[in-house]
Amino acid sequence: MTAIAIDDEPIALEVIKSLAAKVPFLELKTCFSNAFEGIEYLQKQKIDLLFLDIKMPDISGVEVSRSLQNPPMIIFTTAYGEHAVEGFELSAVDYLLKPFSLQRFLKACTKAHELLLLKSESKKERRFIFLKDGYGQVKVTLEDILYVEAAGNYLNVFLSTGKVVTRLTLNEMLELLPKVEFTRIHRSYIVARSKVVKFNKHSVFLATVELPIGMNYEFG
Repeated sequence: MTAIAIDDEPIALEVIKSLAAKVPFLELKTCFSNAFEGIEYLQKQKIDLLFLDIKMPDISGVEVSRSLQNPPMIIFTTAYGEHAVEGFELSAVDYLLKPFSLQRFLKACTKAHELLLLKSESKKERRFIFLKDGYGQVKVTLEDILYVEAAGNYLNVFLSTGKVVTRLTLNEMLELLPKVEFTRIHRSYIVARSKVVKFNKHSVFLATVELPIGMNYEFG
């Protein structure tokens, strides 16, 4: 399980580094005393878990968590117990009140690790979705999806085996698809990342199709 830590206090980061080194299933990639540098890192790297201080000078941990489009699991760390309720309202995995022991740190990490395993098993089991097609439901295997195109009140779901037309919005379709595997690149298109053979800042290319990247979107 990969993790990073964001805390404005260097001593607090050293404590997390020391404790993390004793947890066999945890790999602490790096630490940030500057929250904005941590946010930039998270925008570029996929991390399973974030240790996040709540009370920081320029931006609070709560504001950091709300700024992340696809946040990892979060364990809040703080010396101020009154922030606990707000932390859990943001669906934090756990809340560590400084100073915390190895036993308490391990308990929080174990909880996060168990959640990660559950998510992993769930994804392995559900490798298909059902889409309404006319009066029935069609089973669509995720690996067969090439891209999805909005067409009025309907979606054209292009597959390696054909096409399914279903009455959904793109946002509703995104909720059905694993975010790691599918990306919205335009107000009218979702693309399967594994099917992209080339891309630039304007377009993504599948084997036989070029799709535009919208002004407010990106692929990378």
